[in-house]
Amino acid sequence: MSDLRLVIVDPGHFHAALVQKEMYPQLLPDVHVHAPLGPDLVDYIDRIARFNARSERPTHWRLDVHAAPDFLDRMRCESAGGIAILSGRNRGKIERIAAAVEAGLHVIADKPVIIRREDLARFEEVLDAATAKRLVVADLMTGRHDIIARLIHALRADAEIFGEPVPGSWDEPGVSLRNVHQLLKTVAGVPNPRPPWYFDITEQGEALADTGTHLADRAHETLFPGEALDYRRDIRLDAASRWPTSVSLAQFQQLTGEARWPDFLAPCVRGDVLEYFCNGRLDYRIRGIHVRLEARWEWQTDAGDDTHNAVYRGSRARLEQRQEAGGGYRPELYVAPEAEIAAALERRIAALQREYPGIGLERHGGEYRVAIPDALRLGHDAHFVEFTRRFIAYVEDPDLFPAPEKANLLAKYYVTTEGVALSHR
Repeated sequence: MSDLRLVIVDPGHFHAALVQKEMYPQLLPDVHVHAPLGPDLVDYIDRIARFNARSERPTHWRLDVHAAPDFLDRMRCESAGGIAILSGRNRGKIERIAAAVEAGLHVIADKPVIIRREDLARFEEVLDAATAKRLVVADLMTGRHDIIARLIHALRADAEIFGEPVPGSWDEPGVSLRNVHQLLKTVAGVPNPRPPWYFDITEQGEALADTGTHLADRAHETLFPGEALDYRRDIRLDAASRWPTSVSLAQFQQLTGEARWPDFLAPCVRGDVLEYFCNGRLDYRIRGIHVRLEARWEWQTDAGDDTHNAVYRGSRARLEQRQEAGGGYRPELYVAPEAEIAAALERRIAALQREYPGIGLERHGGEYRVAIPDALRLGHDAHFVEFTRRFIAYVEDPDLFPAPEKANLLAKYYVTTEGVALSHR
């Protein structure tokens, strides 16, 4: 085991704990935690305690907790070379990342890194500083490890199947991605509370700047795999909109445990209902391809969980991720031919079986469904472990970290933060 250590900084979101759902041979079990004393810290400690106490594959993390208002100054005194985990409190996250880099720490930052367009230049400065110190900084893009995302990536790369990306138009974009998250949800087997500040869009961010980062990441990674995007030249924003989800006082109490609305939410409360501006839609072009992103939050979805739908239009086929009522909202991958691709598709699926054993192909009318066995559907929580394992490999050898990542981080956050700004016009 190496002397590589996790440093948890103000864990205001449960994603910080999910990084520790398993043990890693490269990491010390001793974890330094720096945070103000409060319910966010208590929730994090409780989650780690449950991981340590579970009957199957219990973890054995040992938390060294430093709970004080000067937690960020204490973090700056950490030994260089560790991995800082930052989650929650999105408005000030960029300065916490900057402090971690200054201290010589690698950084896993839960999305989003920034929620305001004004912070993009600062983010670029921080990434430059990290590069100079050979430190790895990445946002927690767990969606890249989803089996359907991986298969879409593989099929899009096959010119005999996908062809070339279709530019599309305003009425029919070349790429469309839509997610719907639910506020009332269960995580790691228990109801997930939300801190009151979560409903402050100036602190948490609006949907396009928050969960929309996953959508932009998927679109860019799938369309231009391994390529560095220049947000100044490659991207043009066209239109954006925003709208609220209504949250009653009773619902707010159920999620936060608070008896009344906090003062900072007063401007958005109408009677006993909060107008929570957590929904957004963005139309933009990237290298001439029309992309539409839509990120939404509901109290509870019809599916009973978060959903994600995506369409990638190629000259020879459309690749579609669907979560539909008729399929029990189970995520599925469909290939809709625009040309004769049957033989090429069968060959590619057969070749992919070496990496993804058990996948198959089923004909459904005029299209195909890629059959994916349950063993490959790892689920939301397991993706955090996969991401962390790969990140640790980058820390051990920073030369493995993909060269385009810096440019693509900036491109992604340009899209999300400028999209929010455009939606306010």
